[in-house]
Amino acid sequence: MEAFPEWGRLVKVLRGKDRGGCAVIIGIEDDRFVLIADGNKHRFDDPKKKNLLHLELLPAVSSEVADSMRETGRVTNAKLRFAIQKYNERKGE
Repeated sequence: MEAFPEWGRLVKVLRGKDRGGCAVIIGIEDDRFVLIADGNKHRFDDPKKKNLLHLELLPAVSSEVADSMRETGRVTNAKLRFAIQKYNERKGE
């Protein structure tokens, strides 16, 4: 099963200043660019626009983030941080 960009999908940044870090997709610009946020450096109100070629789409999707985006069109920075922390704990980092 191939991962595809969607709200709440966790990603690993492969290029740029944030290389190696995790973030969550909070917006889809088009078939090439997405908006990502991590709740710390890139908060919900100031997301980072990234090329999909510079991201590794991880198999995890945060249902909390996806549900919040569907219901209100927003998500708290705390939920973003929690989703990333939960993923890192699960994979043993």
